[in-house]
Amino acid sequence: MWGEDKASQGLGMEIVEVGPGKATIAMTIDERMVNGHGICHGGYIFTLADSAFAFACNSWNQSTVASHCAVSFLRPARLGERLTATAVERYREGRSGITDVTVSNETGETVAEFRGNSRTIAGTLVDV
Repeated sequence: MWGEDKASQGLGMEIVEVGPGKATIAMTIDERMVNGHGICHGGYIFTLADSAFAFACNSWNQSTVASHCAVSFLRPARLGERLTATAVERYREGRSGITDVTVSNETGETVAEFRGNSRTIAGTLVDV
């Protein structure tokens, strides 16, 4: 999945860890990501969380997509900060799932909380 994920790669994201029902992805805020307030645009923080969500959902080798996502921004992220998004699956039954993602900065402060609802679709990521 990572090899085809040009969006995450294009933003400089790095996979820290992926395991069954969990994923950690990191990204450093660069000048392209800063808005008119001099802080990271929320869309980039959402995208980081969404990427961690995607890798956690798809970690079972069943193609899975988002059906609904919500984010709460708790503090600003600034130019040069390295953000880490840690996704943990909270519920998975049938074709539905719920995954929580915490985005934190280098000092461990929570920048955003994200919750994603997922839906399993036809197909797998790796032929087994």
